[in-house]
Amino acid sequence: MPASDFVWACNLDELEAKGRLVVHGRHPPILLIHDGGRVFALDNRCPHMGFPLERGSVEDGILTCHWHHARFDLASGCTFDLWADDVPTCPVEIRNGHEVWIRPAFGHADPSRHWQKRLDDGLAHDLSLVIAKAVQGQLAAGVSPASILRQAVLFGVQNRDDWSTGLTILTGLGNLLPILPDEEVYLALFHGIRRVAADCEGQPLRRERMPLTSHPDPAALERWLRRWSGVRHREAAERTLLTAIATGMPQAELADLLFSTATDRIYADSGHSLDFVSKAFECLDLIGWEHAASVLPSVVGQMTAARGAEEMTAWRHPIDLVTLCGTAADELRDPLEANRGEAPWTGHVSLAESLLGDDPSAILQALQAAARDGAAPTDLGRSLVYAAALRVAQFGTANEHADWETAHHVFTYCNAAHQALKRIEAGRARAGAATEAVRGVLHGAMAIYLARYLNVPPARLPGDGDDRLDDLPAAQDEIRAALLDAFDRQQQVETAGRLVARHLRLGHPPSALIATLARALLREDAGFHAYQILEAGVRQFHAWGNTDQGRHILVAIARYLAAHFPTERSALQTADMARRLLRGGQLHENAGT
Repeated sequence: MPASDFVWACNLDELEAKGRLVVHGRHPPILLIHDGGRVFALDNRCPHMGFPLERGSVEDGILTCHWHHARFDLASGCTFDLWADDVPTCPVEIRNGHEVWIRPAFGHADPSRHWQKRLDDGLAHDLSLVIAKAVQGQLAAGVSPASILRQAVLFGVQNRDDWSTGLTILTGLGNLLPILPDEEVYLALFHGIRRVAADCEGQPLRRERMPLTSHPDPAALERWLRRWSGVRHREAAERTLLTAIATGMPQAELADLLFSTATDRIYADSGHSLDFVSKAFECLDLIGWEHAASVLPSVVGQMTAARGAEEMTAWRHPIDLVTLCGTAADELRDPLEANRGEAPWTGHVSLAESLLGDDPSAILQALQAAARDGAAPTDLGRSLVYAAALRVAQFGTANEHADWETAHHVFTYCNAAHQALKRIEAGRARAGAATEAVRGVLHGAMAIYLARYLNVPPARLPGDGDDRLDDLPAAQDEIRAALLDAFDRQQQVETAGRLVARHLRLGHPPSALIATLARALLREDAGFHAYQILEAGVRQFHAWGNTDQGRHILVAIARYLAAHFPTERSALQTADMARRLLRGGQLHENAGT
């Protein structure tokens, strides 16, 4: 019969005698309970992890599941434990005084609304399984990944007073969503959102700050923001930024404003400060610029508090790199402003090779020469990131394991500087746009210089020259399977790099290889940096395309990931449990009960 119709379930006398019965049919098993003279009908599956509620106990109108002790109100199915979710109920009628009829219609009147509420609960209480089920439930209800991401981002900026690593992860994964298969879209959203929840747990809510009521001109706003950031006056800096947003400052000018301020400090917080600012802009590209006043001010706290490399000995002695950068920045202004609208510049690879040199003065001079030859700020940024990728691709495994993070920080900082310059230049914020933010290229170049010890001696780049890698599989499916197998084992850095190079050298689709790298990441309990480096690497590969340089970039990413895999993969287990529960799976059947 149609689920909307009532069906006979049992005789009331039988139910009273047994206390509970399970009704089977063309619907999920329904648990009937007689308690206190009333009859209740509920889904027999505990919403937490699917354990049969018939095995639970009833006392004082409360049903307790005996697997994890989730407790539910019999009358409504509502849980007393938010981590468990509510039990679906169905209507009951007693007919002719002794017949129990039920309408076996489960589900929610508005599934998308229900799962949005549950995602809010999961975020508020840092409940990974609830988050996983809510993400899966929303996707099944037809909610777009962008809408789910937006919900989590707005929670993150409202329930923490600063931008977080979780928001960076979520934004980075959001950038990758268009290239991921459906199953990986679910995992990407789950991983990003659970990290946002963890970052907000126990944190004070965001303090509301207001823009000025005046309308200063853009030049004044830039002077003020840089002044307040320089003296670490967060409140003043936030009010200045909010004023810029409230007065309708265009996106490119906002980018110029914030990136110029962020580069007043050199390589701040090992590059994280600039990367967080860049990710906040990318986040707005994903969720909508109408949320700028909620998102952008969240980066000001770290930006004003960040420690710059100018405060570090390595940047001052034995060579004063800070002074060299300042002089070079002054000398770059005129050629960069003169190059606007010139013909495309093509010396990216040659410049990148110069950036890997051993003389900081010569490195900065190479950047100045490129600008005089017609290179735009974005050209300098592109060469910079490729040079930084080579530091990772040629990382010598004789270094300490922690040194991978030094190479990672340089690469992701340089990527952030490149993305910032692209954003400013695309909007042509003003005459001479990006000439202040281009200082990030100079700072990145010096960070690459300081990390030169990581390539002593340099690891060989697989697939270059006559290195055909013929000892490896040739079929693309076999290569990708071997790559996933390598990530299952420790100390497979060189193997992973060679398999990536083999895949690309044979002309197999790069998109399939990138999807495999994403799959490898999303099955792990990966650290913050692993998410950062994959997203940055994919962006830079797309900038270079399937060239030798693009291959080197993906080799770098695979080597870094292999150095940090495998992990326990506990989050993957949680995601899999949620997926099975939403599909009607019985988890308890594999639990030895």
